[in-house]
Amino acid sequence: MATRQRGRPRSFDREKALHEATMAFWEHGYEATSIADLTRVMGIGAPSLYAAFGDKKALFGEVVESYAGRYGDFGRRALAEEGTARAAIGRLLGEAAVEYTDPEHPRGCLMISAAANCTAADVRAALRERREAGLAAFESRIGADVASGALPPGTDARTLARYAGAVLQGMSQQARDGASADELAKVVEVAMRAWPDRPAGRGA
Repeated sequence: MATRQRGRPRSFDREKALHEATMAFWEHGYEATSIADLTRVMGIGAPSLYAAFGDKKALFGEVVESYAGRYGDFGRRALAEEGTARAAIGRLLGEAAVEYTDPEHPRGCLMISAAANCTAADVRAALRERREAGLAAFESRIGADVASGALPPGTDARTLARYAGAVLQGMSQQARDGASADELAKVVEVAMRAWPDRPAGRGA
């Protein structure tokens, strides 16, 4: 009599499943995306989800890391590659106008919108910490330009960084509300007019 073999868990493409989870959280937010929604779009059962990713919060944490590296890295690159804070922030906002309206994925920024109406305090706090880290990077870069003379003495680096962050967050929401890339690019043009005048003889 043949020995009955125990069933093996169905294999699946983990990266593809993570991508689908990212799209779901990005589109609907953390709170409104249920385990049932996730298993449906990821094409796996709940036991496989828990075994591969842990619970919903753990999966969301991995989604955020994946999103930051794949879709949100344009900001880090702009800050690292541009010669001045003004050029870096202008580039960052300009690229956000394109990224936030790309039809290949949900609109806006996952890290800005995913915790809307979320009751999980730790999830909200984790996203807030990431946003605050972004503002700190803005402030550091602006402060360095003040120190080097690329921005006028007395420029309030903290307030200017928060201004840039407010524009970025507003662009995310407007993109979700249907604003086009061209409309957001015009917002960037207006926003950058508020940037302090360069000291005489300095570049952009």
